[in-house]
Amino acid sequence: MHEIRLAVAALLAVVVGVGGASAQSPFYVQQGAAGGMREAAEQIFALANQARAQHGAGPLQWDGNLAEAARQHCLRMAAEGPISHQYPGEPDVTERAGHAGAHFSLIEENVAVGPTAAEIHDEWMHSPGHRSNLLNPEVNRVGIAVVAARGTLYAVADYDRGVVSMDRAQVEARVAELLQPSGVAIVRNNSAAREACRMDSGSPSSDAAGTPHFIMRWQDSDLSQLPPALRQKLASGQYRRAEIGSCPAQNMGGDFTAYRVAVLLF
Repeated sequence: MHEIRLAVAALLAVVVGVGGASAQSPFYVQQGAAGGMREAAEQIFALANQARAQHGAGPLQWDGNLAEAARQHCLRMAAEGPISHQYPGEPDVTERAGHAGAHFSLIEENVAVGPTAAEIHDEWMHSPGHRSNLLNPEVNRVGIAVVAARGTLYAVADYDRGVVSMDRAQVEARVAELLQPSGVAIVRNNSAAREACRMDSGSPSSDAAGTPHFIMRWQDSDLSQLPPALRQKLASGQYRRAEIGSCPAQNMGGDFTAYRVAVLLF
């Protein structure tokens, strides 16, 4: 399942204009206030990980692609005045993060305007939606942007559950690794498996390896293990060969990352 979770905290709402931003360290800040804004972003990042440690959630890793998505939205937010997760003509958070190069199966966003980084963090921790996003044990990466304008801070934190980016050959190689303990031989010519992957059901038109006795198709962002039904078939000891094919994921909303695979057993 792919999820988007959004939350807004308006500690202080003002209509402002803001100039361009530049990157410092990995944190994004407004021109002319680099030191203070870098410290504000670093403080929000540190406070988030302190809170997660206190509540048994793993630490967030910094992600530069998420930070770029957050920066673009933070600049727009400061220019607009009233804060929001999306303005007219602007992509939503999944598209912003995807266009910036992030790969994810879950994404969340907290936005706020407030006087200090500590107060923004405190407001997030006392707001159920923000707190849930910040402490969610299912997310493992974050990008934070802070922009200063007319005496206040605008902040965007984009959190996600990262997905390793792989091409088709890498996906097939990963699945082959998972199949290896079963002892089945991997068929080198995998054109039929790739064809089967693109199909919703049925068998591929032809296969040099013969007619498969079992076909497993699945789609997931996590390739750390095989589907239970496939593991059960392999455990039966009935099969000697396997053909693996990957193809583009189907019916994906937003810019979520997932991999579609077919395994043919002979």
